Amino acid sequence: MTKTPWDEIQTPSSDYNVRQVGALIPNRVPVYWGKDTDGHCLLIVELEGDHSVQFRRDVTIVHGIRVDLRQCIIERRQSLVLTLEDHVNRDLFFGLCETLIKSLGPVTDPTAGLAVTLSHIKRWKAFLSGRKHGLLSPEEVRGLFAELMFLRSLYDSHLTEKSAIESWCGAEGAHQDFIFANTAVEIKSLSGKERNTVHISSEDQLEALSDNLYLVIFRLSEMPDSDRAMSLNDSVRRINSELTDADAIEDFSAKLVAYGYVPMDVYDLPKFVVNSMHSYRVTDEFPRLIRSRLPEGVARLSYEIELEKIASFQVEAEQIFGEE
Repeated sequence: MTKTPWDEIQTPSSDYNVRQVGALIPNRVPVYWGKDTDGHCLLIVELEGDHSVQFRRDVTIVHGIRVDLRQCIIERRQSLVLTLEDHVNRDLFFGLCETLIKSLGPVTDPTAGLAVTLSHIKRWKAFLSGRKHGLLSPEEVRGLFAELMFLRSLYDSHLTEKSAIESWCGAEGAHQDFIFANTAVEIKSLSGKERNTVHISSEDQLEALSDNLYLVIFRLSEMPDSDRAMSLNDSVRRINSELTDADAIEDFSAKLVAYGYVPMDVYDLPKFVVNSMHSYRVTDEFPRLIRSRLPEGVARLSYEIELEKIASFQVEAEQIFGEE
């Protein structure tokens, strides 16, 4: 686990122990890290006034995070208390709280502060209900980054925004990451250390119902000081700023949640530069292991493909879209 502010807070014998997030700024909504008597990790948003009606109307029940609105000892103040019920998810809760705190930074109106907080909690519910584990692994971060690079090329030059987002199947359990028209595309990413092989994680990834199947490999380097480098958060923000179709924007957000992504500070690093993108046509002669050709009783396999052995299958990216 990473070090968090809760590590420096003693478990109290009664009520809460708290420490303020950042310096106290006049007219800003105060936020506190805290612990209760059971040692649970808390985030407390202090609100001037009575917000009971708004809270009852808009509150969302989230598995694993208790959300309460409590009256403060100080008159005309209430505390919105977020309690992490399972300590094992502390790192994930910390990342979610950091994102909320950043959103609350410029907020001066307590009603708006409550609305911002409840909106984040609603997003957390969708995220947590779709995840089997916590933060994305480094491999998942890199893989999602590569898929977003390809997604952007789709709506930028080849498909409508809505069609491009609809074609993205990475989080939906499909065999390939993108399916459009009669074409399927599997996206892979390689780091600077991975030079010679690409990992295929199942017997289904390189077998498609579509007539045309392509393997697209992005080679990424971590270059935090480069002006061209982008983090996963940067990539998501860029796509959100470029999309103009309301349905596409909503669908994009839903698919990110299904993938297991919500914007958190932890995804500000690493920063990637795309060194190259290579496309390969997967034909009957392409070296692969697929379900329809496996001996009876063999299943759930993964394997590596040597890149030098598939050089003859390389094609221009335009061929994927029938533009060659």
